[in-house]
Amino acid sequence: MGIYLSSPKTEKFSEDGENVRVRYGLSSMQGWRAAMEDAHAAITDLDASTSFFGVYDGHGGKVVAKFCAKYLHQQVLKHEAYQQGDIGTSVQKAFFRMDEMMRGQRGWRELAALGDRLNKFSGMIEGLIWSPRNGDGNGNTDDWAFEEGPHSDFPGPTSGCTSCVAIIRENRLIVANAGDSRCVISRKSQAYNLSRDHKPDLEIERERILKAGGFIHAGRVNGSLNLARAIGDMEFKQNKFLPAEKQIVTADPDINTVDLCDDDDFIVLACDGVWDCMSSQQLVDFIHEQLKSESKLSAVCERVLDRCLAPTAGGEGCDNMTMILVQIKKPVPSGASPSDEPLASPDDEPSASSEKLPSSDDVIAETKPAECGSSS
Repeated sequence: MGIYLSSPKTEKFSEDGENVRVRYGLSSMQGWRAAMEDAHAAITDLDASTSFFGVYDGHGGKVVAKFCAKYLHQQVLKHEAYQQGDIGTSVQKAFFRMDEMMRGQRGWRELAALGDRLNKFSGMIEGLIWSPRNGDGNGNTDDWAFEEGPHSDFPGPTSGCTSCVAIIRENRLIVANAGDSRCVISRKSQAYNLSRDHKPDLEIERERILKAGGFIHAGRVNGSLNLARAIGDMEFKQNKFLPAEKQIVTADPDINTVDLCDDDDFIVLACDGVWDCMSSQQLVDFIHEQLKSESKLSAVCERVLDRCLAPTAGGEGCDNMTMILVQIKKPVPSGASPSDEPLASPDDEPSASSEKLPSSDDVIAETKPAECGSSS
């Protein structure tokens, strides 16, 4: 049967500015796969007013997913656009930065340190005969200097990962996605996709792939990769005459910004192992049902993964699965103490105002939803 990896039972509250508070639970399951290649990040205090959540679904190995879980949120935080309040630009730059950082001697060394025992052993042997000139590179992540060494011409990993992140600052949610992991919000119990699955047969993806010199066979890029966007996978990013966003496979994320409303219940980020088994609306319905009897969000995540796990190897429900459930608490009424505010129940009567979002079956990430309370 599948191997279950139970993540820490995190039930942490975060004060995001003055209006929005969140708590989250997460869980991962190896399933029937020989190895666990997913990774995740959950940082409720990226800064004093911002929370960061990300799922990274690795393919061809685990190191790129682990690299992103370790470094992507740091790069979001350090970009000058972030300091100016432009989170969308900073997270987009961070996606591209992952590919840049994984090249060269330092990139090779960091990936080796995050790899399996064979990689660590190999890296250790080379370390006995060579050491970087600029120290061990474990200091300030803002100074990712080039290092000379036997792997200075390392082009980057052939493995890769999807990346789907959600950043909450005050009453605003920013979602960035590259690949087929997905972010969904429940608003008045209705599922709305806040990301688009980047498959090669989508028109915009197909056009870029063909223009960059690639091809699609059996629904896969160059007959091998069933994703059109990902971090890593450097073999698909070798055209020196094209910018990063126009390569056969690109790390360029779709960015979607949504104003949170009183009607919002929770946000789900999950890799495709979950979405292969449940539609967005089915998952939202299942979570609402579980929340009637279970208050621990990590336990709800575990029930979802149990529900998706195939009884035997083969077919759907055999993939690695990772899920983060972020529950949104309602604003504190004027004059009320935060400690007096009960956690919003799925059965609470929603308010009349509701922001227009793309339906769960019609995902257009470039379309910006209407403002909260809009009648459009």
